[in-house]
Amino acid sequence: MASPSPSHRRSLRKRRTLVVSAAVVAAGVGAGAVVMNANAGTVDLYHQTLAAKDGWASSGTGTTGGTKADSAHTFTVADRAQLVKALGSASDTTPRIIRIKGTIDANTDAAGKKLTCANYASGTGYSLTSYLKAYDPAVYGRSKLPSGTQEKARAAAQAKQAKNIVFKVPANTTIVGVPGTKAGISGGMLQIQNVDNVIVRNLSFAATEDCFPQWDPTDGDDGNWNSNYDSVTLRGATHVWADHNTFTDAPHLDSANPKYYGREYQIHDGALDITKSSDLVTVSRNQFTNHDKTMLIGSSDSEPSGKLRVSIHHNVWKGIVQRAPLARVGQIHIYDNYYDVTALNGYAVQYSINSRAKAQVVAANNYWKVPSSVKVARLLSGDGTGAIKGSGNLVNGTATDLVAAYNAASSKDLKTTVNWTPTLTAGLETSASVVKNLPTSLATTTGAGVLS
Repeated sequence: MASPSPSHRRSLRKRRTLVVSAAVVAAGVGAGAVVMNANAGTVDLYHQTLAAKDGWASSGTGTTGGTKADSAHTFTVADRAQLVKALGSASDTTPRIIRIKGTIDANTDAAGKKLTCANYASGTGYSLTSYLKAYDPAVYGRSKLPSGTQEKARAAAQAKQAKNIVFKVPANTTIVGVPGTKAGISGGMLQIQNVDNVIVRNLSFAATEDCFPQWDPTDGDDGNWNSNYDSVTLRGATHVWADHNTFTDAPHLDSANPKYYGREYQIHDGALDITKSSDLVTVSRNQFTNHDKTMLIGSSDSEPSGKLRVSIHHNVWKGIVQRAPLARVGQIHIYDNYYDVTALNGYAVQYSINSRAKAQVVAANNYWKVPSSVKVARLLSGDGTGAIKGSGNLVNGTATDLVAAYNAASSKDLKTTVNWTPTLTAGLETSASVVKNLPTSLATTTGAGVLS
């Protein structure tokens, strides 16, 4: 396998903003962007907090990230070593603001030298050739997971890579890309685990790749290669706001993956996964593109109820195969998003939204662009226990009952009523004319590099 390559505003019609460059008054922040909000006064980008009633992350104490950071905990970082130092200990709850300038390559050492898959494998005894020989289904069989020398070596190599590319985010942290610098992280994973109050904005996440996928012959009828890293992963996290980010597999797309044992050697996992009873999350104005398993909400059907409350609004999904999102257990509000399910770079849609394990999904006022080759019944999925209450959704500009279309073609019906009513809905746009314009309006107001 080739080594990884380096590489809310709510509606602008409702909330006019004027962006100017200025010296930020707050100590230690230095020159930066200031957003002039006609309704709320001046708020600089690095201290901006989630607005009231803007989705589940605004619930209770709200999401303020590192807005209370002092000058000693305000950082501008441009490489991996600086990012690691700025993050500090994952158990340190001191508020901090981290401004990422330019693209950080996670696959580098402390001195900035490029690291490859071979570097991570060195000293572990792992080789793909030996692994393939050891667990060939024709010899090893298909009834159990790999074990023994080469599997231990693979796990050791994977652990070396994880130590380098996984960035553990503490509580009370804001991580923001500096405008105009193509800010982002290549080949890395932000891990937001068992912490509260985190903001991630204005960043591009690309090339998050696992050098050492594991073969699982028991996964499905034919087995699967499973990888280990999401670009951003929430595990037991609360009050998280992910806003104006871009997620992509580029430059190594799935079409370039080889096949072993007749199955794709998958080096990508999730883009933004929300699991392990994470709760009170708002995902707004992001772009998700060129990816397969994109957003997982709930890691298993047996997760306890009462958590996994997530709002997903004003995002663009383009060239996405599945999990946009896959939702389990929780109360999920999906509104004012744009889904273009036209096949892109080999990424062909399986479904957009999956509701399973008694998930309670409200999907309202979203727009789907659907080519003639894709049946409307394929846009949703479920296991027969999940619910999707749909309203105001458009397909190619026409009001469409997506749940009815799915249920008419499926033996496992989606339930059509839910046990909750969304109230944290700032920015919700219900007008059919506005929803019809989402493909145009979201094209220039979502993703990294839009905030100034």
